[in-house]
Amino acid sequence: MSQLKSTLHDEQTTNRKAIWFIVSFLVIAVVGLLYIKWWPYYQKGMLAADTHSIGSSILGDPSSTTLSWKSAWDYAQVYFSSVWKAALLGILLGSLIQVLLPTQWLLKVLGKTSFGSTLIAGLASVPGMMCTCCAAPMAVGLRKKNVSVGAALAFWIGNPTINPATLVFMTFVLSWKFTLIRLIFGIILTFGISYLANRFVKDQQPIEMDQIIADAEPTGSFLTRWMKSIGSMLLYIVPAYVLSVLLLGAARVWLFPQINSSANSLIAIVIFAIAGMLFVIPTAAEIPIIQTFMSLGLGGGPAAALLLTLPAISLPSLIIVAKSFPKKVLFFVVASVVLLGIMSGLVGMIFL
Repeated sequence: MSQLKSTLHDEQTTNRKAIWFIVSFLVIAVVGLLYIKWWPYYQKGMLAADTHSIGSSILGDPSSTTLSWKSAWDYAQVYFSSVWKAALLGILLGSLIQVLLPTQWLLKVLGKTSFGSTLIAGLASVPGMMCTCCAAPMAVGLRKKNVSVGAALAFWIGNPTINPATLVFMTFVLSWKFTLIRLIFGIILTFGISYLANRFVKDQQPIEMDQIIADAEPTGSFLTRWMKSIGSMLLYIVPAYVLSVLLLGAARVWLFPQINSSANSLIAIVIFAIAGMLFVIPTAAEIPIIQTFMSLGLGGGPAAALLLTLPAISLPSLIIVAKSFPKKVLFFVVASVVLLGIMSGLVGMIFL
């Protein structure tokens, strides 16, 4: 009898500790997002409603054709000045996922290959409103906790593609047609492609709830475990992140060629879909980029391709998550983003 009471007491203590850890994580996430995302985006929404603009294109002078390391450095400075707070928050939350959120709880919610886990993760991404690179460390953290491929992808891709703030800005600056196209294809990409990606992981079996065991007792203090988690993330993520942004900053004159009379053709749609998939931008930066390009004569087709592919993924974000997902999954995601971007472009060619 005493042994049973001791067991029940241990279980209650473990459950209280798990609840405390989950609440702590949520408080940190809410405070960080309120300061870095929600309040600034509310102000930007007011600006977009009043001026029908949220700023100039991050690409700079679209007529420039000079490939140089100066242009790479200039772009990197502008880019990182815009995202550094969100990037640090993403790394912080990605590390805390590993040490605060109980594995057993995460697996119950997001561990299955079912559409339900994908749906929950995609919906959980909506308040984040992170760009693809800032959301990537959190996807890495989720995968380190053995969350299913589909759920981790839905959270990663959903952050930039079904970002509600971006959809609001888009409606004020571009038009409701752009918003509708982005929302439809963003939902397909976030929930449909992420769910299908589970099929590329043959050794991943659905988790039976009665087979989930309690978390193993963590070794070492919380501070030690957290420092180890965030240290490994910083060592792997930051160098690859910075170098790839510099590379793309230098190559942007090649990725986005001069706009001419063929700027609304199928070839242009394919080119801009691929370029958008590779390139890296801050949250919502696709809006002024598209606005600038269209003022120079870019057609609705390529603009709609960029609408989806620019925010969805990028070369730097793919590098960040490269060790967390099977290569077949990432190739499938890349191909899907480009294909859906082309389909979005074809729709845009007709309706925009």
